[in-house]
Amino acid sequence: MALVLTSPAFANGGAIPPRYTCEGEDISPELRWEGSPSGTKSFGLIVDDPDAPDPRTPKITWVHWVVYDLPANVTVLPAGAGALHSAALPRPALQGRTDLGTNAYHGPCPDKGDAPHRYVFTIYALDVPTLSVPSDSSGAMVVSSLREHLLGETTMVVRHGR
Repeated sequence: MALVLTSPAFANGGAIPPRYTCEGEDISPELRWEGSPSGTKSFGLIVDDPDAPDPRTPKITWVHWVVYDLPANVTVLPAGAGALHSAALPRPALQGRTDLGTNAYHGPCPDKGDAPHRYVFTIYALDVPTLSVPSDSSGAMVVSSLREHLLGETTMVVRHGR
């Protein structure tokens, strides 16, 4: 079985409900995954917006959420797990620094008048239980480390405009 990422809050390719955006409660949605590759020891999650590159590094997309060191037996993140200092985030998982500068989820929030942006949720299956990156690492640093230990990955894309 291939690695699959889903959410009961929205469908792949669909719109993300306002609750999970800057116009609503701005909480992280519930996410579920299954089909871990053999040898998976942990997971990482990145949520980014390829339609809003970081002006400091225009070839890198805007990062909305960074989670890593999710234990291999975890296959669900509950809604709201991305809050700052979240008790709902399974231990020893950590949240890295987003492009907003916080260690927490920040939902879709494209500029008013922009065409709807794509928001890519990517779950990574890894061959190590923890990454060798410090807490408060940037999304770019975490992604670089994820790539060194990658067993498999899958994405889910949603859209949002204002």
